[in-house]
Amino acid sequence: MNGRSAMRLARLQEALAGGGTMRLAEAARLCGVSEMTIRRDVAASDGAITLFGGRLVMADHPRFAPVYDLDEQKVSHYPAKCRLCERAAAFIEEGDTLFIDCGTTLMPLVESLTAHRELTVVTYALNVANAVSMLPGVRLVLLGGLYHGSSQSFGGDRLAEAIRRLGINRAFLSAAGVHEQKGVSCFHFHEVAPKQAAIATAGQRLLVADESKLGMIRPARFAGIDDFDVVITDGEAGRRLQQARQAAGGGPEVLLA
Repeated sequence: MNGRSAMRLARLQEALAGGGTMRLAEAARLCGVSEMTIRRDVAASDGAITLFGGRLVMADHPRFAPVYDLDEQKVSHYPAKCRLCERAAAFIEEGDTLFIDCGTTLMPLVESLTAHRELTVVTYALNVANAVSMLPGVRLVLLGGLYHGSSQSFGGDRLAEAIRRLGINRAFLSAAGVHEQKGVSCFHFHEVAPKQAAIATAGQRLLVADESKLGMIRPARFAGIDDFDVVITDGEAGRRLQQARQAAGGGPEVLLA
């Protein structure tokens, strides 16, 4: 984080100290920068400030907790998600069995599967399953359980066991938070078991997350960055992560889209 970013974050924290919220556009005017710059500052704030519903709040305020809005996420960073999934699709080989995570980040990846004649997709996400069911030549394994409408996904005690019985070549996972020290996290605790089972089972583990997720901490931690073989991300925050991992001399390969 550079000095100007730190000064903007300090100004925003002061403005939010009373426990209120602030619209993104208002925060941009206060700091004299673009809304995208504020988004980047928030992504670099180590989770101190969070953004949801177009508003900034202090992440540790007891009256507020991050929420996941699937409809909002469908359009959030959509061009970036398309670029990330294009890069991720290059890893897929004919005949693969793929685990595709829930949420909206990986939906463009599903669209790219039409280029293959023989694939199997394993998922616990209804939106992913609906899209895959329309693809010729792609076999679908939908893991069931209790349905959670907030993320259009299923949860249950037997999901992890079912995943571990499968032979998965590549697991594509998404996240709401990616933090170098605090790990990789999501909003919903029912997602933890299937994500961890996929990581434990797959031959190759790929994390796909746009730069708005970097530096963020969400309630349900499911992995560390070193649990992945490849991290596909973008932006300046992604470049910093790539440089940090290269300097560390170990861990996953970080690719920029």
